[in-house]
Amino acid sequence: MRTNNSRVKNVIVSVYFTLIVLAMVLSTLFSAFIHVTPNPTITIFVIIVGFVGLFFIIHRISRYFEYDSDGVKVVVINKGLLLADYFNYREHKLEFDKDRLIAFKFQNYIFYKSLTLYVKNSKGTTKKETFNVTLVGKKKRRYIRQSLSKMVKSNIKNNQ
Repeated sequence: MRTNNSRVKNVIVSVYFTLIVLAMVLSTLFSAFIHVTPNPTITIFVIIVGFVGLFFIIHRISRYFEYDSDGVKVVVINKGLLLADYFNYREHKLEFDKDRLIAFKFQNYIFYKSLTLYVKNSKGTTKKETFNVTLVGKKKRRYIRQSLSKMVKSNIKNNQ
């Protein structure tokens, strides 16, 4: 099975654009915020901290995800959405044989979803790898879960 979340890239670019436009609008309306507090440095500090916080939260959540279980090996890739065509600055790639998968777990937090894979390496120790699947659709996560469950059941059956 092969799946990814490439359609989400346009949404993330739109969110960044909206944040930039909102920052420009609020900076032009800064004179209106001066009447709220007597100290304008506090007002500008709150606005800057708010936008920087939103920017980094969106930057942390927005990751490209690709899952490929066709063939003998499973390939799972996470990388950044913006500038990913030019730089591999946030790429996280895992490639393993299907018979090395021990377990997996999907974790759902409020604004973040992750997939944790437990893979046996060549030395026999278990390696834990975590991937960001926040922007992967619910249906695609269900298909990934079915594919991984099938592999784990097959591996348990073959080890007995």
